[in-house]
Amino acid sequence: MRKLILQMQLSIDGFAAAGNGNGSWMVWNYGDNWTWDTALQAYHTTLMASADEILLSRKMAEEGFISHWENMAANTANPQSVFAGHIRDARKVVFTHTLQASRWPNTILAQGDLVTEVNTRKQQPGDNILVFGGVAFVSALIAARLIDEYHLIINPTAIGNGMPIFDQLQGMLGLSLIKATAYPCGIVVLQYRYTD
Repeated sequence: MRKLILQMQLSIDGFAAAGNGNGSWMVWNYGDNWTWDTALQAYHTTLMASADEILLSRKMAEEGFISHWENMAANTANPQSVFAGHIRDARKVVFTHTLQASRWPNTILAQGDLVTEVNTRKQQPGDNILVFGGVAFVSALIAARLIDEYHLIINPTAIGNGMPIFDQLQGMLGLSLIKATAYPCGIVVLQYRYTD
């Protein structure tokens, strides 16, 4: 069965975004200048290459995730173009109850029950499946115990309040540490496996 892997940046106090959605507190907030150190960049690019499918919320798709990374993939002078090309080439699955047709290339819609749709994707042949967000979508996946591995990119910043991703849990979530890696830019990547 394919693994569903969450990769998400968090503040040191556990928020995926500030209350207004702002990500300026991140060491790299997905802009043109890739401010992560080269070792962290290599980890990210390798993880992207391990997947052939990406799950997205409708909101994230409509806010420009797909077009942003397509444009970045086309800019071969930028080191982000390599992992952006993996995003472009991966099948995107947009979860929605309102859209009737996909308007993005290499993208399909998932319109049914979340658990059924995700488990169906996991049963299909292929490589890993990645999910990045949005926050409410990731929270629902976590609450349903659908994520197999967590790759949490902990930024060296506390923001005090914001949007958490574990707030919909009912009961304890058991995780087993796979790896913890500190990077020169101040980020620590914590990799956990779901154990419940």
